[in-house]
Amino acid sequence: MKGHSARALVFWFTGLSGSGKTTLARLVGSRLAEAGWRPLVLDGDDLRPVLSSGLGFGVSDVVENNRRVAEHCASRRGEADALLVPIISPYPEGRAVARAILSPGFFEIYVAADLQTVMRRDPKGLYRRAQAGEIPDMLGFAPDYPYVPPDAPDFTVPSGRDTVPECSENLYGYMERRLTEKEAAAPRPSSRGVPSSG
Repeated sequence: MKGHSARALVFWFTGLSGSGKTTLARLVGSRLAEAGWRPLVLDGDDLRPVLSSGLGFGVSDVVENNRRVAEHCASRRGEADALLVPIISPYPEGRAVARAILSPGFFEIYVAADLQTVMRRDPKGLYRRAQAGEIPDMLGFAPDYPYVPPDAPDFTVPSGRDTVPECSENLYGYMERRLTEKEAAAPRPSSRGVPSSG
């Protein structure tokens, strides 16, 4: 069992809907658990109705949703070694707010797949509905609601090019290194004043 931290690292998965954020978060989370870490997946799709049901999808509302999700993550850092947060987070302003709230220990993971790729996958049928006019504010698809890729993410997963196992393996390696580095840097309890048992 790994040494548990009182302050989880946060891995913020940003990318278009259908890029594989949640799939990868769950796969890597399972592998981390098998390795003895305590992961916790906090899916943006599940959190939005709870934290931001009254918000829309314009820039200011999305940034506010990202702020609320980040604050929620901050409140749950004591429950895990790693928080894995799949969330579209399409705007630099929202990602900057999340980083400001959750740093140090915040890592932006860009799950990179272009619009043509995710439209072809369309696992939830959202792009089909958007094309039919049923979702006029579809993030990353509607002209007024673009996805703006990060300029300098901490780690990029080329999910539009690589297979899911390849993406999962590379991402697991990165996250496990960050967790191991944090554990190695953590102060150790002093043994001074502890009587010898021998």
